[in-house]
Formats: sequence, structure tokens, C-alpha cells
Amino acid sequence: MMEHQIRLNAAEDVREFVNAASKCDFDIDIFYNRIIIDGKSILGILSMDLTKNLTVKCYGENPHFNEVIAKFAVG
Repeated sequence: MMEHQIRLNAAEDVREFVNAASKCDFDIDIFYNRIIIDGKSILGILSMDLTKNLTVKCYGENPHFNEVIAKFAVG
């Protein structure tokens, strides 16, 4: 399992993230406070407060998805 801090600033960022996540054959969860959202759900992610940093937990590995995570990484 890998954990990353990301920030998705616009709806286009969310769309890019979900498109990459949907191609993965493992679970991806996004956490903010006590809320857990499926990383493959565009509506779920858009319902979160995108002005805050989000924690992404990946339960597998995909080289393309790692590039997308790096693009939105905080820190």
C-alpha cells in the first residue's frame, strides 16, 4: 500500500485523476478528515473540498498512475 498527499485544483484535474485511476486493477481510496471516497468515482471526488490536501491510498502499483499522482503531489 502506498500513501500520497495530493491537491486537485480543478474539475479537469479530477477528470484526469479518475481516468488514470479507472485503468488500475486495484483499489484506490481518497481520505479527507473522516471521509473516505472511492478514487475511481468522479462524483465522489467532486463532492469533496478540493481546496484541501487529500490523502490517496493505493493498494497496488501502476506506472502511469504513479506519474499522475506525482503531477498532483503536495510537498
